[in-house]
Amino acid sequence: MALWLVRAGRHGEYEKRFIDDKKIYLTWGGGFSKDLSQFDTREKLTNHLDSIYPNYKPGKLRNASGQIWAFVHRIKPNDWVVLPSKHKAAIHVGKVLSPMVFNTKLPPEYSHSYQVDWFATDIPRTNFDQDILYSLGAFMTVCQIKRNDAEKRIHAMHNNNWHVSRQSIAQTNNDENDDIDSILNDLEQIARDQIAKLIIAKYKGHGMARLVNAILEAQGYTTHVSPEGPDKGVDILAAPGPMGFGEPRICVQVKSSDTPLDTPTLNQLIGTMQNVQAQHGLFVSWGGFKSSVDKEKAVQFFRVRLWDRDNLIEELLENYEKLDDSIRAELPLKRIWTVAQTDSDE
Repeated sequence: MALWLVRAGRHGEYEKRFIDDKKIYLTWGGGFSKDLSQFDTREKLTNHLDSIYPNYKPGKLRNASGQIWAFVHRIKPNDWVVLPSKHKAAIHVGKVLSPMVFNTKLPPEYSHSYQVDWFATDIPRTNFDQDILYSLGAFMTVCQIKRNDAEKRIHAMHNNNWHVSRQSIAQTNNDENDDIDSILNDLEQIARDQIAKLIIAKYKGHGMARLVNAILEAQGYTTHVSPEGPDKGVDILAAPGPMGFGEPRICVQVKSSDTPLDTPTLNQLIGTMQNVQAQHGLFVSWGGFKSSVDKEKAVQFFRVRLWDRDNLIEELLENYEKLDDSIRAELPLKRIWTVAQTDSDE
């Protein structure tokens, strides 16, 4: 068995289709209308891709050929696939159930596929060790993950309720043929993962409400923070103006658990909003939300906002310079600039 990284489009535009259909698709460049499994050598596949993408530089052509060859010929039934979400701070894991199928009746982006059992979805990124996240940040659409005994360690996490099993960690890499040794990582995602680990170390439990409160104050709200202990569904009350008498009035619930939350907790917040006469609600869940809550986003759009880990970090970074000095001392961050990867990069 092998462990594969797959992506559902540059911006995660196919992610829902992957999960709902219980499949992975070769969506590369909008897909292919010709069965690529008929090319039985890398050279033949590369020549075919060269005819489709004549503007590809040699390095980019080799890179594309390697990834597409892996999808078409190397993924096997019983292999595991890892799909990092582009829409939330979470990772999906599945098991390949079938050989690759080519279906001419589907649009090109869905013509090449494998049946997958997505047996674990919405696993918080913070559950994974940083070196595993480095591998999952590779600038690749398809690649095998082998560094640092990743396959064994992710299997061990599965057996440990998706928490790190310390007995399984191996920090050495003796595979000279590692597919991703020289692959650039998504530096922005790596930085966010590091910030996330610092936040959860500093603000676990009620401390998370203190951090959210500091962000709201930086945004100009006057707030009331419930004391630590049973909060009856209210962690923070916030409203504009120097005394907090302005509108909108916001009721905030903050959860620092790494477990994705379901609709009953969202419904509890909506009920609490009525009790405290708040017009709007903000639900902050470090562990993100289950798909049932995601489906409520449109229904509750004019009443409730949902912040997962990435949303919280985004608001933190946007308001960092206006945060209280004590918060910035606890979270020392530095802005850096780097060259962005483009389609023309080899």
